[in-house]
Amino acid sequence: QVQLEESGGGLVQAGGSLRLSCAASGRTFSTYDMGWFRQGPGKEREFVSAVSGSGLSIYYSDSVKGRFTISRDNVRKTVYLQMNTLKPEDTAVYYCAASYGLVVPKDTNQYPYWGQGTQVTVSS
Repeated sequence: QVQLEESGGGLVQAGGSLRLSCAASGRTFSTYDMGWFRQGPGKEREFVSAVSGSGLSIYYSDSVKGRFTISRDNVRKTVYLQMNTLKPEDTAVYYCAASYGLVVPKDTNQYPYWGQGTQVTVSS
């Protein structure tokens, strides 16, 4: 079992930056693959980025590649999402999620543990 809590969301102008954090409870954080997803107004939840338990394998959606950076600190049991050059279309509730398995998943259905989400609003 792992519990997740996101923080760091807020209102930012286009072109600005935010860093999201996701703090995890539990003693086996390093065994979980961690993902970031987002759900914009009237949209389905979509994959943003994911990192393996070791931190060695990292994945991004095409829409954020080159602008967002995922990282994790297994000692602090925290995963981060550094978001740069933000665009209005990045506006969404951002969720972190935890999974475990042989392959780092990108599908929401493969993540059994979720945080409550943090709102990111990018103004034009």
